[in-house]
Amino acid sequence: MSTQLHNSIAINLPHIQELKVAIVVARWNNQVTEPLLNGAINRIIEEGYSRDDITVQRVPGTVELTYAAAQMARSGNYDAVIMIGCVIRGGTPHFDYVCDNATQGCAILNATQEVPIIFCVLTTDDEQQALDRAGGALCNKGTEAAEAAIEMAAIARQYHPKK
Repeated sequence: MSTQLHNSIAINLPHIQELKVAIVVARWNNQVTEPLLNGAINRIIEEGYSRDDITVQRVPGTVELTYAAAQMARSGNYDAVIMIGCVIRGGTPHFDYVCDNATQGCAILNATQEVPIIFCVLTTDDEQQALDRAGGALCNKGTEAAEAAIEMAAIARQYHPKK
């Protein structure tokens, strides 16, 4: 187990035997989603897991994340699924529709699947805010999503042990 510090709270990440993580990443706004993806992959590897333990599925955009995450969760091959996307506010209501779709889709999957679905969709007012949260000035939310995936996979294993 390693200890990470988030918002001044130390957390111990469990080590999970044969952990398998799926990451679904949107190609739209890939200048943001690729650094988030790399942050997630690197964090999982830092915890002692192999790159072979991670499956990456790319989809066109944030709306498509839910479908791919559902398919991966239902496959029974993964202990956690991370949804990575980025929606930057524009001048139309499209931003709200895409954000609502991804948020509700993730919530529905978390309520209906035995596999935790981790929400790593940045919803920002401008590109700089997104870049700051994708390894820039503030943090890498992909790293935080990987930590959440490990922690939640441990909880899932507690209630649904692999046979």
